[in-house]
Amino acid sequence: MTITIQTDMLCALRLASSTFRSGFRYPIPVRSPVRFPVRAYSDDVVQKVTNKPSICTADELHYVHVPTSDWRLALWRYNPNPQVSRKKHPLLLLSGVGTNAIGYDLSPESSFARYMSGQGFDTWILEVRGAGLSMQEKYAKDVERSAHAISSQMESTAERAKEVAVNEEQTLRSTSEREREVEVSVSSVAKERALMDFDLPATNGVTTTWDEIELVTKLTETLTTLSQRLSGFLVEGQLNTISARLFDQLHKPFEDSQLLDLFNEIWDMLLTLLETDGNSAIAGQIRDLGQRLVNIFEEGQRSVSPQLYDLQDRFFTTIDDFQKQLDLIVKYDWDFDHYLEEDIPAVMDYVRAQSNPKADKLLAIGHSMGGILLYGMLSKYGSEGRDPKLAAVVTLASSVDYTTSNSTLKMLLPLANPAQALNVPVVPLGAMLSATYPLSSSPPYVLSWLNNLISAEDMMHPELLKKLVLNNFCTIPTKLLLQLTTAFREGGLRDRSGNFLYKDHLHQSTVPVLALAGDRDLICPPDAVYGVYYSKVLKTVKLFPEDLVKYKVFGQPEGPHYAHYDLVGGRLAVEEVYPCIVEFLNKYD
Repeated sequence: MTITIQTDMLCALRLASSTFRSGFRYPIPVRSPVRFPVRAYSDDVVQKVTNKPSICTADELHYVHVPTSDWRLALWRYNPNPQVSRKKHPLLLLSGVGTNAIGYDLSPESSFARYMSGQGFDTWILEVRGAGLSMQEKYAKDVERSAHAISSQMESTAERAKEVAVNEEQTLRSTSEREREVEVSVSSVAKERALMDFDLPATNGVTTTWDEIELVTKLTETLTTLSQRLSGFLVEGQLNTISARLFDQLHKPFEDSQLLDLFNEIWDMLLTLLETDGNSAIAGQIRDLGQRLVNIFEEGQRSVSPQLYDLQDRFFTTIDDFQKQLDLIVKYDWDFDHYLEEDIPAVMDYVRAQSNPKADKLLAIGHSMGGILLYGMLSKYGSEGRDPKLAAVVTLASSVDYTTSNSTLKMLLPLANPAQALNVPVVPLGAMLSATYPLSSSPPYVLSWLNNLISAEDMMHPELLKKLVLNNFCTIPTKLLLQLTTAFREGGLRDRSGNFLYKDHLHQSTVPVLALAGDRDLICPPDAVYGVYYSKVLKTVKLFPEDLVKYKVFGQPEGPHYAHYDLVGGRLAVEEVYPCIVEFLNKYD
């Protein structure tokens, strides 16, 4: 089963990549240094959008600027019901990895955010960097315009996905069972080549004229990017890995050529320069060596060897593909600790100030990675003896240690290889799920197991499930996934240095916690949240002081059952899950 799921996921990822590359619009991040939370706010740091975009179904849309960066994080606000007593502490909701605020507000009837505001909580949903309506925008005056542009793009993307789903469903219904199996088999091969195959493509025509200046410029820009932009970004050894990747692509045409030795000699000199701190002199040397490489290609172009035929097109294609790869690595440059150390502290200060200046604490609820972030915060602050400014915490389907669980997220472990992370710098989760939705929701249900990861059978209305799949998911940096995969290794989740184990300090927390799990959650099984009594490995809940933590699993042996998203959007959540959460939070408000 695990092998099948991993294969299907890989194919789905590669299917989505062509859509992702051809027009999916997501915010483009830049790397930011470590920052500290801000205590005061200017008009340029935060703002409330007067005319919020249509995709935002909250009462208000706010933006908080992450200090010393261009990131502006979106906050969806749901005002407390004026007909009930207003709660003392504001409530902050944190979403899972690669998701936006929509998962907490799927419809008026099932909306978790609306339910909580109806109970008197001033409710805020944070969209971390790279998610939903969060954006990189230097000037506050441009935020509202950018918000509407992002909203329009998200809606049009979802609409296109719906059209594709409808067309695919009609095609599948009109095709015989045997023909469908053949289509799936053939398309799987095509999908696998779509994302990962960077081999030089066959050319459509013969080009004999070289634009030497453009070729030198392209190669120089790529090599300089390696030297200057990535040398401080990649960990030790990764620069050599990605350099070797470019070398493999450029040197293939010369494998059986007398030019191979000369090519290798020049490339060795380039590698030496790439490992040197960049400056203008180095850049000049890289350009000179790039010129020599181009001269080799030019000589190969004149060669009668079929393997060297049409080198110009091949050269351009290789450099273009490689440059795109570099751009993704640099632009999607954040991890779990960026959320924990920069995004959440800035937002918590702002919410406290906006909601109730007299309240010095927040209530917080986190689903999936959102709950992991709350565990990480309690651990960090507990280890340092600091007050996290949280009155109480609820986690939904979250853990910092999956080592002995049967979580399907173990399929991500191959990405833990840094070289693989360079091959796949981002995972376009939203595009992937949209592209595969017809195969999971229509006969012959080839990828039906994907639905089971999200919601148990008959627990979510089909239209809400479609809305969740097509609207809720975003692109995920592999750098973020790399850090999250440490939760599947001995010791559990670690910080980016690898030296701080988050679960080791949870016992130092003084914040009350309610940990909830779903009985059919394949992503975060109940044993990952609580552990089993016979296990020698202590899991998340067991690590807290006993008098501060409560644990509950939703679902019955004979049904109904709860999967990963049923805790925040399932048809019974309003009756069973939400009241349980309110009862717990009321004790600490």
